[in-house]
Amino acid sequence: MEKPNRPTILITNDDSVYSKGICELIKVAREFGNVVVVAPDRVRSGMSRAITHAETMHLNKLHEEDGFIVYSSSGTPVDCVKLAFFALFKENKPDLLISGINHGSNSSVNAVYSATVGAAMEGCINNVSSVALSLCDHNEDADFSFILPAIKKIILTMLNHPLPYATYLNVNFPMGQLEGMKVCRQSDARWSEEYDQKISEYGDKSYLLGGYFDNREPQSEDTDEWALNHHFGSIVPSKVDMTNYECLNDLKNLYGNIR
Repeated sequence: MEKPNRPTILITNDDSVYSKGICELIKVAREFGNVVVVAPDRVRSGMSRAITHAETMHLNKLHEEDGFIVYSSSGTPVDCVKLAFFALFKENKPDLLISGINHGSNSSVNAVYSATVGAAMEGCINNVSSVALSLCDHNEDADFSFILPAIKKIILTMLNHPLPYATYLNVNFPMGQLEGMKVCRQSDARWSEEYDQKISEYGDKSYLLGGYFDNREPQSEDTDEWALNHHFGSIVPSKVDMTNYECLNDLKNLYGNIR
């Protein structure tokens, strides 16, 4: 049962419903509203906006009390959001969607691969103010305590000032200490995707993803990577619309007359 006159906050993640990050987020979010959790039943990291389309999914209730309910799903993080809107929020949408707190960075190009970010984007597509939260610490028992006050302020701000249409926030926190928060842009970076190759006794080859992160603009102080490297949290306003408007007219001249 929901407590009356309180906003409703939908929470999901990609590290599973049992991760420390989502547990810490739930504690904070319950201070501000009724909380509904729909999260994967196992780790689903790196799935971006993947959805399940060729098999059935399950939605299992794990816990319920006044103002708080938890479901696990066999689907991806985006599936979790889609199922929540279909099965739980057909009539009234939540006031806020929070995805996280992710164990590991989703800054820069990592946002492209991130299912944490993908879930926030799905909330945005459904016209719900949405935010992805990540801590640059992959440890299962990571320390989230020093970022929780900032997360409280972000939640309160988003509830009082809904985001513009088709916009969501990608928020990352540095590991260890937090000097403050910076609203900034996504930095230009990429992964050099090197694989560790192994050859079995039968000559079969297998590959394990490795590689290193290449920040192409380390000195640019308006980027998320600069902020994180200087112990600031980064807030990047992001959009669903991926159109490159800067080259739109030029491409019309090049391709517009093709028959």
